[in-house]
Amino acid sequence: MSGSSGGGIPKEYIINRLITFVITVWIAATLIWIIPRLSPVDPAEVMLGRMASGGAFVEGSDQILAQLRERFGLNEPLWMQYLLYLRSIITFDFGLSAASFPTPVAALIWQALPWTIGLMLLSVIITFIIGNALGAFMVWERTPRVWKVVIPSLMIFTAIPPILSGLLLLYLFSIKMRQWTGNEFFFPLTGSYGLNVEPGWTLEFIQSVAYHGTLPALSIILVTFGFWTLGMRGLMITVQGEDYVNLAKAKGLRPRYILYKYMVRNAILPQVTAFALKIGLLVSGQILVERIFSYNGMGKLLYDAILDQDFAVIQGVSFIIILMTAASVFIVDLIYPLIDPRIRQSTEKAA
Repeated sequence: MSGSSGGGIPKEYIINRLITFVITVWIAATLIWIIPRLSPVDPAEVMLGRMASGGAFVEGSDQILAQLRERFGLNEPLWMQYLLYLRSIITFDFGLSAASFPTPVAALIWQALPWTIGLMLLSVIITFIIGNALGAFMVWERTPRVWKVVIPSLMIFTAIPPILSGLLLLYLFSIKMRQWTGNEFFFPLTGSYGLNVEPGWTLEFIQSVAYHGTLPALSIILVTFGFWTLGMRGLMITVQGEDYVNLAKAKGLRPRYILYKYMVRNAILPQVTAFALKIGLLVSGQILVERIFSYNGMGKLLYDAILDQDFAVIQGVSFIIILMTAASVFIVDLIYPLIDPRIRQSTEKAA
């Protein structure tokens, strides 16, 4: 039997997951590097065009273009460009933004990243709790019949794209609510916090962030909770017929205790893995949501970079999203054996 560390997790298990993490990030980073180079657009020419926007004449444009190509390593062979790219992502040096020249891409990402993480975690945690709870109640025999009709009806929102739910919420809670009440907007139309609020760890700023983030978070929650509900429902149906559940009922244990201890606790394990995978999908769904709400997150930054053909920002943001998703899966893989000892035992036997 192999040695173990980290609270009883076998070392071989940790090493295998770490290797998988590194390979996943490397393959994704390589694809991110290859895809923009399939475009005929020259990043240096795009940056020079930004300088000449508005009809202004740029003196010595040929020399500037050559300097820009040298600065971005575009004059180097492809293999050298690739090695320079790998070195840059390891050090999180993604170069300079073409649309916001000469601002470093890393600076733009670090400004937007906390907003995206905050909105993402809030949305994922709420949808995870609500969705799994509703899925469990759909199967539990003591759930009132009316709820077994209402819950499936609520999942009609799952068929709506996040951008449409965002527009619908804007219309109802910002525009129509103002018409009905005659007051100011019930929720703000755009922004991440109030214009007159100074950023900082103050109660006023936190309240402003929560107030401005309510509609963006709700627009994501409405269209994603059904994913967890349907998944939990299927898992609960499988667990419901297990022998240990029937034995618990035969012992006369309380129904709520059986629901939580024997059914939900065992059915939710696959949902924990899906929780990590959902982070990457949620970030991609946030792109348009952040754009329509002018929410200063990674989604808005990536959307604007695509419109501006800012390849450095596209590569940097895409890599951070991939890294976040892979890191989430890696962390869940390490936690999973602590939740389910059967995984740890099977790993030790295989070793």
